[in-house]
Amino acid sequence: MTFPTGAVRALAAAVADPPTASPAAILLQSGGSPLDPVLAPIYFLLELWSLLMAALGDATGLELLRYGFMHRAILVGLCIGVMAPLIGTFLVHRQLALIGDALAHTAFAGVAVGLFLNGVFSLGVSPYLTAVVVAVLAALLIEVISEVTDAYNDVSMAIVLSTGFALGTVLISLNAGGLAVGINQYLFGNLATVSAENAAILLVLFGIIVATVALTRNQLLYVTFDETAAEVSGIPVKWYNRVMVMLTALVVVGAMQIMGVILVAAMLVVPVAGATQVSRSFTGSLLTSVVLAELAVLLGIGFSYYGEATAGGVIVLVAVAIYVVAVAVGKVREARGDDAAPELGGIDADDGAA
Repeated sequence: MTFPTGAVRALAAAVADPPTASPAAILLQSGGSPLDPVLAPIYFLLELWSLLMAALGDATGLELLRYGFMHRAILVGLCIGVMAPLIGTFLVHRQLALIGDALAHTAFAGVAVGLFLNGVFSLGVSPYLTAVVVAVLAALLIEVISEVTDAYNDVSMAIVLSTGFALGTVLISLNAGGLAVGINQYLFGNLATVSAENAAILLVLFGIIVATVALTRNQLLYVTFDETAAEVSGIPVKWYNRVMVMLTALVVVGAMQIMGVILVAAMLVVPVAGATQVSRSFTGSLLTSVVLAELAVLLGIGFSYYGEATAGGVIVLVAVAIYVVAVAVGKVREARGDDAAPELGGIDADDGAA
């Protein structure tokens, strides 16, 4: 039996917290997690955001702004649009674009661990928290394998990717009843399942990522463009390499909520690749990639809502379309005699890294 689309959305709206919910109501909606006392201030910020979105919905008449779950989804999307290209810009210029895919598969294992613990031992732990732990450990393992065995990064990434996905599938098979159903939202992403707790966790991850990059930007930039010179100058290269892969793990887990495990790596790469076609400096590339990512996220969420499609897939398709436009713009500028678009590794590091 199938239900009309309007009925489905009405049901989703009824389940989601209303835009004017109080902090106490949001705490109840999040399921009574042990993290609630810690996340209470962020729940209050979520309430203010929801009120702002509701007011915007009243002013514009947009249907998607009527629902609390869409308010959270938009906020999560905006955060992803900043932190994914923020880290992805460093990764792409270090030729580590595929590390996001490897960590996404290990994050899948982390989600399976959380669901397994909840299903077997009734611990009530958030799968996103276990995904954070497993993804960060996997990120460090990639670096350790490269350092200890002298293997190329792509070899260590392939090993970790395979191990993570294998662990996830094994845990699912051990308790196929509930896990197989619960894992789908993590594989493909789902706007309607972005809970208040998950949104709060994402905001914490967002703060950690942005603050860390702000504090270590010059060192990360130096290591990105000239690792040997950075090591000679006394910068602990191995330490900053580990910082970068751990930040990547946090981005992957945060973006997994609406992008899904399968497509989450695209937001680390595609906006950055588009930005390099129209930018001449590292800072310009970073800022442009954030703009392109935000555009892809907002358009993707809108198209997926009204088109009743999977948000992650639509966002990636929009991002790829924007990339194609950026390539065309770069070629037109080149044909007109402007400076040719640089290669991915040819961006000018004009920012005074030290």
